[in-house]
Amino acid sequence: MARRYSEMSDARLSELAADGANLTDTAREVLAAEMNSRGMNSEAGLIGDTPKPLAEQPEFSGPLVMVKRFRDLPEAFVAKSILDSAGIDCFLADENIVRIDWFISNLVGGAKLMVRPEDLEEATSLLDEWANSAVDEGGGQEDSSKNTGAKSE
Repeated sequence: MARRYSEMSDARLSELAADGANLTDTAREVLAAEMNSRGMNSEAGLIGDTPKPLAEQPEFSGPLVMVKRFRDLPEAFVAKSILDSAGIDCFLADENIVRIDWFISNLVGGAKLMVRPEDLEEATSLLDEWANSAVDEGGGQEDSSKNTGAKSE
């Protein structure tokens, strides 16, 4: 570990020190020693910090409603990211069950995208817009008989 830290730039060591709460005690000690040997301030972030959460998760209380079901997770993750980027708190129910054994996805009803009732209308609108744009970009998979103008009798 000491050899690895000695090969890093000062900037990279500072980044590690800023996130020191996520390091083991031994890693913090070795990092502090390396930073001190370079004359850098090793106190910031290395001592007394509590670990940072990996991701801030919204707190849900009260009833939630399902916006959409997904058999497969990739599509569910895209839909969740659309709602997340719009500032709508959401989560995927049964995501872990589907992830562990995709074969039983239909049995549990797939992964369910859940939102607060007050966000349902906006979430539905965003997902419908996304679905429509996906069809439009799909290369014209619509019924071609509608566009020919020919009558079939």
